[in-house]
Amino acid sequence: MRSIYFIVNPNAGNGRCRKIWDRIETLLIDEQVSFLAFYTEYPGHAKKLAGQIAAKHDGETIIVTVGGDGTLHEVMNGVTRNKNVILGFIPGGSGNDFSRGFKIPSNPVKALQVLLRLIKSDPVQIDNGKMTLADGAEEFFINNMGAGFDALIAYQVNHSPIKAILNKLSLGRLVYVYFLLKELFTFKPTTIDIAIDGKKYYFKQSWFVTVSNQPYYGGGMKIAPAAIPDDGLLDITVVHELSRWKLLLVFISVFWGKHIFFQEVKTFKGRMISIQSAEKLFVHGDGEHVGYTPLKIEIQVKSMQVLTRMQHAPEVNLEARDSNDFQ
Repeated sequence: MRSIYFIVNPNAGNGRCRKIWDRIETLLIDEQVSFLAFYTEYPGHAKKLAGQIAAKHDGETIIVTVGGDGTLHEVMNGVTRNKNVILGFIPGGSGNDFSRGFKIPSNPVKALQVLLRLIKSDPVQIDNGKMTLADGAEEFFINNMGAGFDALIAYQVNHSPIKAILNKLSLGRLVYVYFLLKELFTFKPTTIDIAIDGKKYYFKQSWFVTVSNQPYYGGGMKIAPAAIPDDGLLDITVVHELSRWKLLLVFISVFWGKHIFFQEVKTFKGRMISIQSAEKLFVHGDGEHVGYTPLKIEIQVKSMQVLTRMQHAPEVNLEARDSNDFQ
């Protein structure tokens, strides 16, 4: 019998997640589901809790995150080396991009119903990404990472009281628009050097680069329309050499994935990526600030088990590539 644990962030969604969990807990009791639940109390606590839970069990263990993408980011970083853990997710945050990319209903009650059905079947093995920062620190991501303008906005959003105010008014997405406009006229694009599987690229006047494991980020923006979480590849998006006003058009079109048709937007696929920049750039993982450039990213193929309704990707050729420049 698989053990089921819930890690609940009561502060996610500006406190809305506490009410979500009350409803979920009642339903679990009514369905006579055996479980244990833990509340997070401070940043990084979800990672610690997940690691402790995983360490106590040799058999398959289900850990369900009830919160936002940031909470899930912590949980998966706590268990990324524990192959016996199966991850589940009930959306309770403001962005919930994981639920979009992995076909989990946005309604928490419906998400629980789907989760209880999926528990009875085999989980899906998906990829994730590993970042190695300049100081040797490692950080994993399940949705995406980014360096540059988007990471700066994510940092500003997560450290601003405005986010809580707008969340109370159910206008949480507007906080991204606010900081986008706020930083648009002061951010200075810079040269970014990228190596993808050993091949080097140079981009002048770069705004940002993202590396994606699934299509969505930033609360529903379809940054990598072709990304598939279990195809053995990461999707790279670079935005460079465009005016500030045209950048607004890119951010508007990204909700439909149409930004890729701008000539200033370049897309690639790869397994090993390094990013260097003329100026230090903010770096995020799943929307959480993790450090600054330079850094290296590599895919961890089918390294995590998740409960999801997504379809398996077709088999692809994963022959080793030249990575001499990834040193």
